[in-house]
Amino acid sequence: MMSNKLRALFMAMMSLALFFGFFHHFQFRNAPYDFDRLHIFLFNLCSGGSIILFFTQKRAEATLRVRLFICLSLGYALFAFFKVYPPAVLLAFILAGIVESIRIEHFSLFPVNFFQSRVPVYEKFHQASLLCLSIGLVMSGCVIVNNEYLKLVSFPKLTLNTFFLGFSFPLSLITFSEIFALMKDDAGDMANILKNIGFWFINLGVIIFFVFILFEKPAMELVVSTILFLTVVMVFRMFLTLGVKVQQKKFLLSGISFLVFGAVTGIIYIVLGFFPEAYTPETSGFIMRLHTFSSLYGWNLSGLAMICRHGAFPIQLNSTAAVAFHWGTVIILAPLGMYYPWAAVAAVFCYTGFLYILFSREPTHLSISNNGTAAG
Repeated sequence: MMSNKLRALFMAMMSLALFFGFFHHFQFRNAPYDFDRLHIFLFNLCSGGSIILFFTQKRAEATLRVRLFICLSLGYALFAFFKVYPPAVLLAFILAGIVESIRIEHFSLFPVNFFQSRVPVYEKFHQASLLCLSIGLVMSGCVIVNNEYLKLVSFPKLTLNTFFLGFSFPLSLITFSEIFALMKDDAGDMANILKNIGFWFINLGVIIFFVFILFEKPAMELVVSTILFLTVVMVFRMFLTLGVKVQQKKFLLSGISFLVFGAVTGIIYIVLGFFPEAYTPETSGFIMRLHTFSSLYGWNLSGLAMICRHGAFPIQLNSTAAVAFHWGTVIILAPLGMYYPWAAVAAVFCYTGFLYILFSREPTHLSISNNGTAAG
């Protein structure tokens, strides 16, 4: 179970991440720095990556490697923010080495369990999350070297900020791991087949989708995003029927509902591109903000919050009210915060309050183990 001090650290980093997403209201005019990088890194890499590693090691306190990852990822975020790229590249490879050392220790060098039907799907998603995190770090270093120095490959979409958003994918995979861990294991062969189909469609689909983004193929983006949407709906239906009845289920159902909402807004954004008269900066920008906030601070946050409280459920909390408060903050206040400073302040305040309530409440009695069964 994560200590209160570590939860407080992650809560602070996550709150700062959202704050920097609104920093365009408060920064000096023509500031040479892109605060979106801090917004992305503090949530996806510094908070999310560290939480994934902590969860993998299953210790009461953060180990030396996890503490090192937290410190170095913050350094990486700052160097990338200040555009000091040589140390950022070096740190990217060091961070990838830390992730791989933990992944290999708990799984294997080659991810053979991806191809073994007897291995629970939640374990496959867990290893895929770690593997995606290490690959993303290595590729981010390579992208910096290419874009800033060698310039061997040139794609309009291969910008640093676009690529850095890929750090949200490991968070998505670990959230899927949490969802599949709470599904019943004795649901039959067809359910097991559908679970594995979901694993492969989600992983391969996102990779293929990213390739089509780089090559600017909107028609194929629409096809792949539709397939991903249908896959997510299938997983949602499975979790609704096969998920064990515990408090975490409400929060994770809310999380996957955020993902469905994000998938719909993503499809709408792609479709708008086929109609130039409708694809205005205002309309497309608002749709993309809805997509981003629902994906990061709705879907991914739901999984990370469950990990931070792993072994500390159930809690004395009105789950329905907490979920409604979360939705109002992410879907209403946060998008409005991009345009109105008062809404930005309100969004950060409500978001921090939601995290504080969820992280600070003490557990009442039994917790849930990794396979969804009750544990003391």
